[in-house]
Formats: sequence, C-alpha cells, structure tokens
Amino acid sequence: MKPQHALPADGCAWVTGASSGIGRSVALELARRGWIVAATARREDELSSLALEAESLLGRIVAYPADVTNPEVLAAVAETIASVHGPIALAFFNAGIAPYIRAPNIDLAAVRQVMDVNVMGVFNGLAAVLPAMALRGRGQIAVTASVAGYGGLPKAAAYGASKAAVINACEALKFDCDALGIKLQLVNPGFVATPLTAKNDFPMPFLVTEEDAAKRTVDGFAEDRFEIHYPRRLSWLMKVVNLLPYPLYFWMVGRTTGTRK
Repeated sequence: MKPQHALPADGCAWVTGASSGIGRSVALELARRGWIVAATARREDELSSLALEAESLLGRIVAYPADVTNPEVLAAVAETIASVHGPIALAFFNAGIAPYIRAPNIDLAAVRQVMDVNVMGVFNGLAAVLPAMALRGRGQIAVTASVAGYGGLPKAAAYGASKAAVINACEALKFDCDALGIKLQLVNPGFVATPLTAKNDFPMPFLVTEEDAAKRTVDGFAEDRFEIHYPRRLSWLMKVVNLLPYPLYFWMVGRTTGTRK
C-alpha cells in the first residue's frame, strides 16, 4: 500500500527549527489547519512566543526546546511528545544554519557546525521517529533542504554541501520508507525572506515571504510527490542550470551572482 499523508486525527506534528523562519511559519500554518504542533528549537523564549501566537488558532503549539545536534536529548523529546500528545504522525525536520564559507581562509569550525546542524540534526530526528512509525506502519516525514543543494553556489560551500547531503540521504531512504508505509518528502525552497537570508549581500530572485513558503510547504504535505520545491520559476531554472556543462554553468552562475565578469 502506498504511504499516505498524515492527518491531525492520526496524532501530532513535530517541527524542528521552529523558533524562526520557515519552521515557525509552518508550525503556525499546521496549527491553523487543526494540528497539535510540538515545536522544537534552542530558543525557549521564541518557542513560548510562538505558542502564544497560536492560541487563537484551530490547533495549538506546545514548546519542546532542544538542540537537534544532541541525539539523546532529541530522542527523549520525541518520546515525551508521543507520551503526552499521542504518536508523532508528521515530522518536519527544518533546523538549519548558513554561514558564508569562502577561499582562501576556510572556517573549519563553521563548516563542522553546519554539518552537525544541517545534516546530523536531520539524521538525529529521523532516528528519533522512524522506529515508532515503522511499528505503526504509517507516518509522514518532511525534511528541509534547499535549491542550493542542486549545485555549487558562491559563498555556500558548507551550506550547499549540507543540503546536497540531505537531498541524497532522503532519496536513498525513500526506498526503505516506502516499504515501511512511511511517506518521506523533501522540501527544497528557493529564497525565502527569513532571518537566515536577511544577511545575504547578493541578489535573491523570486524572493517569497515566510507565510507563502509555509502555505506551499504544508499544501505539499498533502500532495503525492516526493519533492516540494518553490518558487517554481527559480527551482526549475536551477534544475536546468545544473544540467549545463561546467564551463557554461560557471559562466552563468558567476555572471548572475556577480562573482564573474
């Protein structure tokens, strides 16, 4: 039987990276649609603010602060969520950071942190929910990557590499998840107006708002497709650009980003 998308009647939703950006907006959008949302991030004050913001919505948001880089803590949080709110029917692993990495001075500490949060944070989340979902023979997981994972972009050596790893990991795990009755999806946003992108000092074409990104993401959860990508004008362009021969690819990306005249 093909894995089915989760409904609020199936249990609760768990969102990591929920203190700001896409994660915060997705948590609110899920609550609008009747979900009990367990919201996880390191900043407890932001999670408390988020829970208050959701008080007038159909569903509700409950704060569960944790660091996604700590697998033991994250597993304990998942167990607590399930014991209080019922099974985690939908998990959205979204926590991420994006420092600039440029030659010649590679910030190794920043690279390690990106991989720990963006890659291991996803695997820690997967390890926390997959066994219970497999026992039930159902569940839904969505993971945030990025169109930056399609190919190398200036200043994104660590961020892009981490998102490429997440894309590859989800592609690989989909075979197992399908057999277990678990719906696994990949979310590849383009440029979204969030605190993460506010520091960017380069053009961000087809920029979308957090609210728009959240609606597109949550709408995608109910659709029968592996990849949720938006805005389509940018994501399809990026897909095509990454099919080009390297000389043309480097010329086009360099001219577009202003790194090559």
